[in-house]
Amino acid sequence: MRLIVGLGNPGVEYGFTPHNLGFLAVDRLAEAGNIRVVRPEAKSHIGRGEIAGEEVVLAKPQTMMNLSGMAVRELLARLELTPAELIVLCDEVMLPFGMIRVGERGSAGTHNGMKSVVSGVGTTDFCRVRLGVQPDHDVKDLAAYVLHQMKNSEIKDAAEMIDQAAQAVEVILKEGVAKAMNQFNRRVPPPEETNS
Repeated sequence: MRLIVGLGNPGVEYGFTPHNLGFLAVDRLAEAGNIRVVRPEAKSHIGRGEIAGEEVVLAKPQTMMNLSGMAVRELLARLELTPAELIVLCDEVMLPFGMIRVGERGSAGTHNGMKSVVSGVGTTDFCRVRLGVQPDHDVKDLAAYVLHQMKNSEIKDAAEMIDQAAQAVEVILKEGVAKAMNQFNRRVPPPEETNS
């Protein structure tokens, strides 16, 4: 069994913000696997089912993003799973918008939800699929940026990225993390230099 957690903030006001791409990716997996992620358990909404021939629990913590680790820790304990059986999906401001990155382990970076998960589970050794939401213009307040309601053009790009993230999870389940990394990870282009 694998626990697949999407990070986000509960509430309709956060529904289509960049910070909720983890929730949206879990919704996409749920749709593909005909799984209803509605049962309240361990400070989360969860659903059980099968994806790519593997028994899974899909989860959307309801704690608010910065406390996600409490829910993830409790879910792992209740399901008697280890961090090695965990896959976390979340947004990533350091990746260009539309790009995904699969990893076996790594630091939480600047992502407060991921920091909370790392703290909650006590290790950085768990699989993650990060969805790029880097703004294409200078932003003074990154926190406000990741909580803005996406425009139609952004939603279109986000939908393609969410599909890719769901496909990456299926590859992880079927063929392992290394195969998914080879298939989905692209080099991040260097930032364009601006002449001042």
